[in-house]
Amino acid sequence: MAHDDGCGADSPYASGVSSEGELTEPAGGTAELAAALRGRRALLVASTGGHLAQIVRWAERFELRSDSVFATFESEQSRSLLSGRPVVTLDYVPPRGLRPAISAAVRLHRETRRERFDVVLSTGAAVGISAYAIAQLRRLPMVYIESVSRFDGPSATGRILEKLPRIQRYSQHAAWADRPGWRQGPSLLDDYTVVPAAGPAARNGEGRSIFVSLGTIKPFRFDALVDAVRDRMRPGDTVTWQLGVTTRDDLPGTVAGELRSEDFDRLVAGSDVFVTHSGVGTLLRALELGVRPVVVPRLAERGEHVDDHQVQVARELDRRGLVLLRSPGELTSADLDPSGVAIRRSGDAPA
Repeated sequence: MAHDDGCGADSPYASGVSSEGELTEPAGGTAELAAALRGRRALLVASTGGHLAQIVRWAERFELRSDSVFATFESEQSRSLLSGRPVVTLDYVPPRGLRPAISAAVRLHRETRRERFDVVLSTGAAVGISAYAIAQLRRLPMVYIESVSRFDGPSATGRILEKLPRIQRYSQHAAWADRPGWRQGPSLLDDYTVVPAAGPAARNGEGRSIFVSLGTIKPFRFDALVDAVRDRMRPGDTVTWQLGVTTRDDLPGTVAGELRSEDFDRLVAGSDVFVTHSGVGTLLRALELGVRPVVVPRLAERGEHVDDHQVQVARELDRRGLVLLRSPGELTSADLDPSGVAIRRSGDAPA
């Protein structure tokens, strides 16, 4: 039996747009969702990293009002990506951090109590629980779009939200979109194809420029990737490391904990090779910039993340030809050469 969303015909959450033009509960699939959200003012709630990168993309794709308000954590990514946009800064909510999520909801309500919104939209992670609390308190419709990284079922946040009423839940993958309480939504991965690179694919023995990014997820280190790249460098190679919490003092080149978005973009686009974990935000941005990255997923068994969803992301993108998937042990020095391929986004003109 399908999950009851609590959206009967007489409910203030009944599907569609009212005769007064007020958004109630978006109905149907992708087209109906986009039509219901277009031109609306939203409260957009997401953790930093891939969740924030995705919600920014959805705000653009759904053509939400420019004065929609983002709620997220303080980071170089959020400062750069949301520059010039209305933002509420929340204290960090760790993955599966239910108690901090409740505290974040209290602050979010306090900071936005004089604002009027048409809808609450979240992409997770645990801060999606905060978004739900606000939606219920304000009696606003809520849309939750599960991360593109979830290929075989919802995240921990998604599993909590699927038990709650008055919320529209969308999967980006058809494989489980028929799960009770969920609907098929659009997928950000469908935007990209692989094409031959315009530039040369080799550097004729010259030193290579390498950019390594581990994202900013706390508190998980990723020394296995750092060691793999360091041990496969050649004389003359130059490398920039963005390490997050994986602090090291034994590395050649330039080392940073976090980077501004503009510096990150410059390094991704300007390096011979980009090596990264399988964080969705990082991967989507690389694809946006036309770069096929070398991807080494984090593993839960090594204490590098809470689960192995990064492996699923990397396998699917590798299947599509959009990344080169490696484990730390499989990575070779040749993998750090220029790839000879590029990524094109749907609608972009050929280079």
